[in-house]
Amino acid sequence: MNIPVMCHVGLGLLVLMSLGCMTAGTGQDGTTGQHPRALEKDVAVRVKLPYLLYLPEAYGGGEEDWPLILFLHGAGERGDDLEKVKKHGPPKLIAKAGRRFPFVIASPQCPQAGWWSSDVQVAALDALLSDLTTRYRIDEKRVYLTGLSMGGFGTWRLASLYPERFAAIAPICGGGEPEMAEQIGKLPTWVFHGAKDSTVPVEKSEVMVEALRKAGNEARFTVYPEAGHDSWTETYDNPDLYDWFLEHRR
Repeated sequence: MNIPVMCHVGLGLLVLMSLGCMTAGTGQDGTTGQHPRALEKDVAVRVKLPYLLYLPEAYGGGEEDWPLILFLHGAGERGDDLEKVKKHGPPKLIAKAGRRFPFVIASPQCPQAGWWSSDVQVAALDALLSDLTTRYRIDEKRVYLTGLSMGGFGTWRLASLYPERFAAIAPICGGGEPEMAEQIGKLPTWVFHGAKDSTVPVEKSEVMVEALRKAGNEARFTVYPEAGHDSWTETYDNPDLYDWFLEHRR
């Protein structure tokens, strides 16, 4: 009989970052004095992105492709100890409650000094998705993205830059820039936040939902009236979230 698998996997990635700035003057090389200059060049950056990988019981028993959830943890789970990633969300439910899911679930760990919405980490996450869809039997039309707090910010950013990768997203107690709404387009979105959140105010989600709806997105928005920053426990405990994911495909 096949059993659920929680794999501890480290992925070394080479990602290209495009760096540049606008020139502010026309002084030529060799001119004495101080003049503005700019460098614009693609450079390779090596990043290490360890992650937990969950494979459903039936994964090894056939040739079907599976839906994938990419889960982004919060700031408190950063570092180099994957056990910390099991503190919240699907990894916690799998490790501590024996929960079984009909998804492949990848839960990467952000470096201690990193931030999910930074350029380097967004590029690393994009590379991780490419590696996962190549290495495992993933249905690329059913890839879902969710994250909490810092991971909520990362969810907004990653979805705005790579909306074509995802079938649906669920940012929790995060935030972004309203102009991201145009890039996200009509990608199915379900947003969660606690009304009494003093760490990331609920207004951060409100402005994103308003911008999405103005852009034609029928975003769902759940606000827990009595919840503080922890709006994720109730969200990830709710089977409706996972059923909602599976209702969507690209």
